[in-house]
Order: sequence, then C-alpha cells, then structure tokens
Amino acid sequence: MKNKSEIIFTKNYVIMIMAVISCFLWGSAFPSIKIGYNLFDIDGNNPYQKIMFAGLRFLLSSVMVFIFCILTKRSLRLKKADLQKVTILGLIQTAIQYMFFYIGLSNTSSTKGSILSATATFFSVILAHFFYSEDRLTIRKIIGVILGFLGVVIVNISGNNIQSGFLFIGEGFVIISSLMGAIAGIYTKKIAKDINTFAISGYQLFTGSLFLILIGFLGGGQRIIITTENYGLLIYLSFISAGAFSLWTVLLKYNGVGKVTIYKFTTPLFGVMLSYIFLGERLLGLSVVLSIILVSISIIMINIEKAYIKELQTQLRHRS
Repeated sequence: MKNKSEIIFTKNYVIMIMAVISCFLWGSAFPSIKIGYNLFDIDGNNPYQKIMFAGLRFLLSSVMVFIFCILTKRSLRLKKADLQKVTILGLIQTAIQYMFFYIGLSNTSSTKGSILSATATFFSVILAHFFYSEDRLTIRKIIGVILGFLGVVIVNISGNNIQSGFLFIGEGFVIISSLMGAIAGIYTKKIAKDINTFAISGYQLFTGSLFLILIGFLGGGQRIIITTENYGLLIYLSFISAGAFSLWTVLLKYNGVGKVTIYKFTTPLFGVMLSYIFLGERLLGLSVVLSIILVSISIIMINIEKAYIKELQTQLRHRS
C-alpha cells in the first residue's frame, strides 16, 4: 500500500504529464500559425482574415471534440443555464483571447510571442489568490513565479537587449490575450464543477469560433484559400486546441489554478525551440538551458505540497 508521500508524488506526476502535453501543443501553435499565414495567403494588413482563419480552426476543433465525445459515449447534454456559461467562456477564452492573439502574433516574432504568452501564468496565479482559498499567494509561490518568468525572459535576451521593440498591436495584444486566457482559466474552474469537461471544451470552442467567423465575415476577411497543401496544417492547429483545451479543462476541474498554470511557463520554451526548428528563428543554447533550469525550479516550488514536505521530513528523521 502506498504511503501519503507516494500518493502525492504519483498525483503530481500525472498532472505534470498532462500539463506538459498541453503546453507542448500550445507551444507548437506559435510556428504553426506563422506558417499558416503564408500557406493560406493571409494578408498581413487584413486583421479580419486572421480572425476568420482563427474561427475556422476553432470550429474544426469543436467538431473534433464532439466526435470524440460521441465515440466514447460522453454526454453532450447541457442545461439552459449551462449553455449560457459555456457561451460566456467561448466568448472570453476563444473569441476575445484569440482575436488579440492572432493579430498580435502577426506583428511580432513567433519566438517573442511565445515568451510574452508566459505572462498568463502571472495573471493566473494572482487572480486565483482572490478567488480560491487553496490558491492563496505564498512566499514560495511568488518566488516560483518570478523564477519561471525570469526563465522565459532570459531565453529571449540577446546581449543586453530584449529582441526588437514593443508594439501595442503586436506584443501588447499578445499580453492582452494572456490576460483573457487567465480570466478564462478562473471561470473554467468555476463552471467545471457541474458540467462534463469535454462538453465545456467542445461548446466553448464552437460558440467562440462562431463569434470569430462572424466578425471576420463582417469585416471582409472571408477570402481564405484552403488547398490540399494547407488543409493538413489546419487539421493540426484544430487538434492542438481540441486536445490542449480538453486536457487543461480536466486539470483545472480537479486541481488548483496556480498548481496547474505554473506549467504554462513551458509553453514559451516549446515555442522557442519549435520556432527555431521550423522557422529558423534564433536559438541561444546557454540561455535555453538556463531557462529550462529556472522554469523547472519554479514548477517544483509551486507544486510541492506542505503535506509532501512534512512526509519527506518524517521519513528522513526515521532513517537517521
């Protein structure tokens, strides 16, 4: 029979695996979206085309989630009040968040966009302090968040300067997108108590995509060319959202917001590495290693529980 420390360790290990998979998928979205702008021949000066592109992606994502629920016989039924909740979540998490994200990312590098997305962790940990008693800020959490953010900043420093400048409709929009994502995370945990997690993911993606498609269509961004060459990328981008959002919703339902969102510091690291592989954007070896170390320490500091620490201390005393 497992002792208390082993149970805690196993639980944290499962959380880590699920969270890292989600963050890898989100990290891969940065270079994928950049590649998509070229493959789909999206006009860099037309924000409505980008919004339409996002809408199509999330619409297909919702279909993937619905098919998965049907195949696994998961309930997709919603009460009238629950439908209103997932619609609000879709507006915040999919429509507003990604409207800012897609426009912002088109006006900055994939590498820098992935780095700035780490501000979502700051916003999440701070907001969770005011909404959930189990997510109160502690000195350990604050130090952990600071170390994690230092890690993602270091990987983007060249010499004594941070790469390029700051553009509000570029970097600024990515930060606003991160804030919307943090707010959505708080709201997701609230509504996930009474609604099937996969239903939440599917319906919020569906309603959010409709908002994006409507805005893109009214703005004249409907000229999206889909060919056999770019269709595969659209499917992958859709899978990213379907898979990552579904896993993340499950994690938020059963764990504290701060405990889960700290893993989002790995998203920019994946984004930087994949941007280097697929886009040829720069990768600084020593900076990346240092960033990984700092992010790893921050994740351990946020996730290690008092009960686990006490149990280890007890075991050490017995052994000595």
